[in-house]
Amino acid sequence: MEVETLFEGSTPLARRLRAGGPYRDDAAMIAGAYQLLEALSEEEMIATVNAHPRIGEDPSRLSPLSRAEQGGDALPELGRLNAEYEERFGFRFVVFVNGRPKSEIVNVLKQRLGNDRSAELATGLRSVVDIANSRLRL
Repeated sequence: MEVETLFEGSTPLARRLRAGGPYRDDAAMIAGAYQLLEALSEEEMIATVNAHPRIGEDPSRLSPLSRAEQGGDALPELGRLNAEYEERFGFRFVVFVNGRPKSEIVNVLKQRLGNDRSAELATGLRSVVDIANSRLRL
């Protein structure tokens, strides 16, 4: 699978990862992605996180992989919480859904609203790589 597909486009992380390749296998590429997270500037970190669609986004605006991961159930509370999160932190909420219902994701989002900004940015970036790792197994 293309690096850009794994990371929702030509994000700063995807570009750096591609430039660092080739990798001996998928596990080495994912390990490289986790290592690169620390080398990104804050602007690059935010661009990487913001490339991911919002949880609960209109399905017509999602990539096929995101649509499959998020499922089709709508939960209006997610829109409000996403807006609150983005206002508080300045970037999108990203979480590895891993088949969990959106009602459970609402609880995760509420909990993470209590974190500090740097912890949230780090968590969001790790989630981006966790999602890419999961996509490799599809």
